[in-house]
Amino acid sequence: MSDEVFRPPGDCPVCGEFVPRRAVACPGCGASRDSGWNEEAAVSGLDLPGDDDDFDYDDFVAREFGQGRPKRPDRRRLWTIVGVLLILAMAASLLAVFRWH
Repeated sequence: MSDEVFRPPGDCPVCGEFVPRRAVACPGCGASRDSGWNEEAAVSGLDLPGDDDDFDYDDFVAREFGQGRPKRPDRRRLWTIVGVLLILAMAASLLAVFRWH
């Protein structure tokens, strides 16, 4: 990396994305004049993970969201019961109509 300061337009020295004229930050990685246009720019206090290889997604999901999804009530059973009751009511009404005639 050279000591000269990057000025848009041009390719970002950090990620290589094109930075348009008068841009205040790189659209690809967010590097800017304030944060530093070089990879050695100091970033502190952000609490970012150091390496993606150390990240355990399953552990993260378990810690953040608990073990599994909360169970929703089984509505299929309810609608099955409602349907059977309606069919029985219709059958009973048909029997009553034919019984009176």
